[in-house]
Amino acid sequence: MSSVGEALRESAIINLAGAVTMVVDDSPFSAEITTTALSGFGIRTRHSCRSAPEAMAILTEIEADLLVVDCEMPGMDGFELVEWLRRSGPPNAFVPVIMTAAHIRRSMVDRARNCGANFIVTKPFSASSLLERIVWVARDNRPFLEVGDYFGPDRRFREGEPPGKERRADNIRRAEFEAQKAALAEEAGQ
Repeated sequence: MSSVGEALRESAIINLAGAVTMVVDDSPFSAEITTTALSGFGIRTRHSCRSAPEAMAILTEIEADLLVVDCEMPGMDGFELVEWLRRSGPPNAFVPVIMTAAHIRRSMVDRARNCGANFIVTKPFSASSLLERIVWVARDNRPFLEVGDYFGPDRRFREGEPPGKERRADNIRRAEFEAQKAALAEEAGQ
């Protein structure tokens, strides 16, 4: 089954209709696309904010279930908002956060992970990829850790290598071993 089909099957098990969702994006167009995608899954966006300070003011008053936050916003960016959120205390310190960005560089992935975000998605995203990420964060059971000045989900979420993916170093070692084995067999045969 495709990953989209799997996400749709799993989302049928998760009731998203009552989720208190906030979209934080300085672009009205991008916020509208995100809100429309969420509504397609039965999620009614309860709060749509154009800035991190606006979101902070609302988050001090409500309990959220999901945040979709743009990384790059003028003034206070999405990374700073997530850092604030994680330090804000219950109930919102533990809310799942999916960050979005138009161009994701490795440094942005690191920064999103280090500020306490659960996931980062490239814009424009398909509705199915957003749904996959929502299902993933809904099922995510990583513990929250406080290490130094970091507070958020355990940043180590891979357990071993992904199935079916071999590391290049393993392939090189295997080829070297096979070459040595062939050389020894040739020597023994002479």
